[in-house]
Amino acid sequence: MTGSPARPGTERLHTTSHDLAVSPELAAFLASRWAESPLPGELRLPAADLTAGRRERLSARFPGERLIVPAGDLSVRSNDCDHRFRPHSAYAHLTGLTGEDQAGHALVLEPSGPSGHEAVLHLRPRSPRAAGSEEFYRDRRHGEFWVGRRPDLDEAERMTGIRCAPLDGADPLPPGRNAADDPELRAALSELRLVKDAWEVAQLQLAVEHTTTGFEDVVRSLPAALAHPRGERWIEGVFNLRARAEGNGTGYDTIAASGAHACVLHWIRNDGALDAGQLLLLDAGVETDTLYTADITRTVPLSGRFSPVQREVYALVLAAQEAGIAALRPGASFRDFHRAGMRVIAEGLAEWGVLKSPDGDLYRRYTLCSSGHMLGLDVHDCAQARAETYLDGVLSEGHILTVEPGLYFQPDDETLPPELRGIGVRIEDDLAITAEGAQLMSSALPRTPDAIEDWMGALLEK
Repeated sequence: MTGSPARPGTERLHTTSHDLAVSPELAAFLASRWAESPLPGELRLPAADLTAGRRERLSARFPGERLIVPAGDLSVRSNDCDHRFRPHSAYAHLTGLTGEDQAGHALVLEPSGPSGHEAVLHLRPRSPRAAGSEEFYRDRRHGEFWVGRRPDLDEAERMTGIRCAPLDGADPLPPGRNAADDPELRAALSELRLVKDAWEVAQLQLAVEHTTTGFEDVVRSLPAALAHPRGERWIEGVFNLRARAEGNGTGYDTIAASGAHACVLHWIRNDGALDAGQLLLLDAGVETDTLYTADITRTVPLSGRFSPVQREVYALVLAAQEAGIAALRPGASFRDFHRAGMRVIAEGLAEWGVLKSPDGDLYRRYTLCSSGHMLGLDVHDCAQARAETYLDGVLSEGHILTVEPGLYFQPDDETLPPELRGIGVRIEDDLAITAEGAQLMSSALPRTPDAIEDWMGALLEK
């Protein structure tokens, strides 16, 4: 997250060495005879009626102070090619704007009256087509003919219900609390998203449903993936196709980890071949066009059937997840579900003889990390919230979180019997805290070994 860029006309055009020169005659011709082309249809954003209340709650925490929430800037991938842009989650949450055209923009809450604020969006205006302006056809980063149409300021106001002002590089934004470098403001922005409203829950459920379809796509693709020398990449591509077709893309880099790669928590190289005798750990989530993401993991046998030892490991992880889910309810400590699941893991490892005792924290050699987190606009949502409101806080209705215990038996771990080495299992589901307990949002995907085998068999027969 950074401050605003210069206004069009006050910065150099983003061109390259191989762009053709423009003659005065061509420039004049390009600047003439363009019809009016307003954006069609209803412009009001789906979240526009909700964002004012969010801004009011933020305003109440910082009376009399100017607050700046940037969308973020483009980042170079290589030479003159940028990474795809996604607005910062806090900016999207407060404005409803989620498109790639938001790069460089900023929301400013200007103090107004004794305690309130007026919201002002500082936006790059639509590329003008008047004489003397070349941006719309020459600028590779912002030109309309290069990257597409941006709303003009009036259209942006109709979309968001927020007053809009043009970016001005000559007169930068006035000083204030900027979320790019203010930890207190960043914490407040995270805490503002801890409890989801009904619209947000529906967006997350939609993300889960698209993700479920993506997992089904992957299972159907397994014969082709098994035949490919980089089958993990095949699986990644199949899921990512569904994510781009149904939403904005993936909410995070897809983990398609087979065999011992499943013991690497964030395996995103996905360059391995598949072995029908091994397991596949798929950790993936579709991000909706409104930028809410699912986060689901299933560990499945590539042959369609668990071996006895694979089934035993899987059953222990599933028992830990069930214990964690059972601990979810309003008023429970956020850490309770992790403690409940890890107790099951430790006792199971002790029964197997891997640990001498379930007491202490030596089990963490095989679990490595926490077993869940908040979920929303970010896959690890609300990460800047203060510990007393999140990690050391209590659950309440409207919290959305994952429960994801795992066992990761490294292939070179000499504390393990040989038959366990190289097995990694994680089971992750998305849950909404309700007044009665917790709703399993990802229940459409099977979790028990028998149900997984039946599910895979039915999909592979089609």
